[in-house]
Amino acid sequence: MTNDILIIARHGKPELSRKVRLNWKEYREWWLKYQISGLKKEQKVPKRLKKWAEKSDIVISSSLLRAQESATLASGRDPDFIYEGLIEAPLPSPYLGSIKIRPKSWGTWSRIVWYFGWSDGMESHKSARIRADNMSNILADHSKGGKIIYVSGHGWFNRMLKGSLKKQGWKCKSQNGDLHWSYRRFERQTQSLVKNGN
Repeated sequence: MTNDILIIARHGKPELSRKVRLNWKEYREWWLKYQISGLKKEQKVPKRLKKWAEKSDIVISSSLLRAQESATLASGRDPDFIYEGLIEAPLPSPYLGSIKIRPKSWGTWSRIVWYFGWSDGMESHKSARIRADNMSNILADHSKGGKIIYVSGHGWFNRMLKGSLKKQGWKCKSQNGDLHWSYRRFERQTQSLVKNGN
């Protein structure tokens, strides 16, 4: 039995330092810089992930630079397709006065308030969910016929894709968390074979 395969990976370590303390306004400025930053130099792709990426039939990336550079570093070639629809879900920092904390902590607080409905003019959780459903359909179409698809994306939005793909009948066969270079491998019986059997 032939399977369609999606390997959805998070990008590698970014070049922008997280070893800073910022207030909520400074964090928003930091986030804008993060969104256009590339990868930190001289890092290695985990062996298993690199092997999968190199064997993939199609390489797909988010339109953000760090994802594109990660796709190229992992697969050894430029992405075949680049989608703005794969970018990270926004992180609108809540107004917490003059308190200064690290970007990782801001990310946690921002994700919590965003998840529960506060987007402060940015893309809402509901809209991001619709985007994830749409992108899961696109990725599934690319994989038809037993193809291996490597996707270079972002931590939280990759989680959202997982939910959308599972609703379509994909099974998450393996995963290793949400850190940089983490991945989720999804499989389903190839759609072309299902259609031919009906």
